[in-house]
Amino acid sequence: MLVLLAGIFVVHIATVIMLFVSTIANVWVVSNHGATSVGLWKNCSYNSCNETLSYAGEDALKTVQAFMILSIIFSVIALLVFMFQLFTMEKGNRFFLSGATTLVCWLCILVGVSIYTDRYAKCSENFQGSECHHGYSYILAWICFCFSFIIGVLYLVLRKK
Repeated sequence: MLVLLAGIFVVHIATVIMLFVSTIANVWVVSNHGATSVGLWKNCSYNSCNETLSYAGEDALKTVQAFMILSIIFSVIALLVFMFQLFTMEKGNRFFLSGATTLVCWLCILVGVSIYTDRYAKCSENFQGSECHHGYSYILAWICFCFSFIIGVLYLVLRKK
């Protein structure tokens, strides 16, 4: 049981770090020649990221930014609650709150990345006539989505042990 809890703790910390990286880095969509990338905050080209996004004022982008920040907050809260519950609560109630908070984080990631996929992951809007692919930030966000769901379900299953 201790090895399982340690493994979940390590995966949860990795998820928090990956959420930070995916939200902060401006590499959600990248042109195929690699010189230009678009993120949630800025448009980077030729090693400088001082260009603002052409759609920076849109409500959909603000929603994606908000949900990704909320996912980081809920993930950190879930990690702190997990550590608190590990040492203070009795066995029957132990990981219910941390599991529920992790699933709220999972839901925030789902909403944020889904809106970004629908509205902004198209090459024609970001790079006029150029080929592109998804960057590592976008892929990390979907990996965090999977990890958050697995961790949340494991917390809820472990509350009974």
